[in-house]
Amino acid sequence: MDSTTLLFVIFSGVLLFSGLRVVTARNPVHAVLFLVLAFFSAACLWMQLKAEFLAIALVLVYVGAVMVLFLFVVMMLDINIDRLRAGFWRHLPLASLVAFVIALQLWLVLSQGDWLALRQPGPGIKEVNNVVALGRLTFTDYVYPLQIAGAILLVAIIAAIALTHRRRKDAKSQNPAQQIKVRREERVRLIPMPVDPAGRQGPVASAEKK
Repeated sequence: MDSTTLLFVIFSGVLLFSGLRVVTARNPVHAVLFLVLAFFSAACLWMQLKAEFLAIALVLVYVGAVMVLFLFVVMMLDINIDRLRAGFWRHLPLASLVAFVIALQLWLVLSQGDWLALRQPGPGIKEVNNVVALGRLTFTDYVYPLQIAGAILLVAIIAAIALTHRRRKDAKSQNPAQQIKVRREERVRLIPMPVDPAGRQGPVASAEKK
């Protein structure tokens, strides 16, 4: 076993272990940290496949931005762990069956061909940068799937904002349009107060008499 195969086995094992811990960890913060470890392991596998751009993009986009945001959100939320784990053992048999079917499909795909041959660059690949090859495939052969995926993500973002946006009743805010339309009678109110012959106000004079 050479060093490349050994590193592939190590990173694959760490990726599988961290993915398992993401769904089995009791603490949500620990689950997010294990997901970060899974992304790092996947980035190392991309590096072994000579796809440096995808590896760097995975680390910068998912680990550096998305997962850090998820981590802060999970840390700030008051999550009830007992409610999340309610019904776990009841759905475990069905979930195990689905996981077994997915693993069987992966094994059938990998066992039908020499998947190690995918690591060998094809003709003309060595002379082309992987960023250039990725950009060429993205904007030629896969331009329509890319546009469809972008439209779906845009609709999902708009739907998420529309579903989560609520007007808070306890928040205090100002409406500039109503402030401009206000009149003097609505701002200032003159209250007449009785005055005694000595020039003092009525309530003060009555208080002094007592």
